[in-house]
Amino acid sequence: MSEQAGDDDFLPDDLEAVQDALVEWYEADHRDYPWRRTDDPYEILVSEVMSQQTQLDRVVSAWEDFLERWPAVEDLAAAERGEVVGFWTDHSLGYNNRAKYLHEAARQVTEDRDGQWPTDPDGLSELMGVGPYTANAVASFAFNNGNAVVDTNVKRVLYRAFDVPDDDDDFEATAQRLMPAGRSEVWNNAIMELGGVACEKTPDCDGAQCPWREWCSAHQSGDFTAPDVPTQPEFEGSRRQFRGRVISVLNEYDELALDELGPRVRVDYAPDGEYGREWLRGLLSDLADDELVAVTDDGGEPVASLRS
Repeated sequence: MSEQAGDDDFLPDDLEAVQDALVEWYEADHRDYPWRRTDDPYEILVSEVMSQQTQLDRVVSAWEDFLERWPAVEDLAAAERGEVVGFWTDHSLGYNNRAKYLHEAARQVTEDRDGQWPTDPDGLSELMGVGPYTANAVASFAFNNGNAVVDTNVKRVLYRAFDVPDDDDDFEATAQRLMPAGRSEVWNNAIMELGGVACEKTPDCDGAQCPWREWCSAHQSGDFTAPDVPTQPEFEGSRRQFRGRVISVLNEYDELALDELGPRVRVDYAPDGEYGREWLRGLLSDLADDELVAVTDDGGEPVASLRS
């Protein structure tokens, strides 16, 4: 935290009124995403991993399709990894490593923990690919046992409403002080909803009936600047996109030689060209490092296949 201030210094004196106003606003009306209607940690983990790089409205159909195919954590653990990665690619859900890690986390729960989920952020962080934010979200939404969630939306809200400096320690400490004890499930949903519908990059204070208008510094001053946040690299034409295409193609074929795989990955593939064998080997090397693809070379042309 900044040395100049404590977390209480950023918050209004009537903290309970601030808390009650937000919870009442959220409970009166909010976006009805299906994962908000469950406390199943598996279903919530799937939604959180999918949401890391995809707009929520697009996640809904992918989440529903995923759970139709693998309804329970045991089903996912028993699946072939290539099938899971192929699903991820087909639904344009971002980095394929997330599918791999989700699959491995399912195996950890079923094989190492006899189907018993950790119930707090520390325990959930021990699952493969589950970082502090995701662990805290699952602990909150599945077990009402989390800390305050601090994502981009929450930072923007705290920065505008209470003049919290653009400092991660200040954001985390203030968010934790602001959250009512024992209410992480409703609170974290509510404050993220506030940032998602009322306090977006272009705010809609009155249209969304923001419950914090009477306390909000930005609403009073008219200055709605927000902290800088990293932007997502362009997906179209990126190596990430073509790695996804490799996975998608290999999910359809048992194995392919490089010059059979290349044209299926990009139409301008030319064995000796800029986007040829050397370029394709680079993609396959990345995917092999991630344990998603195997490349065999028995003296002839290398052959690529998905790892199970």
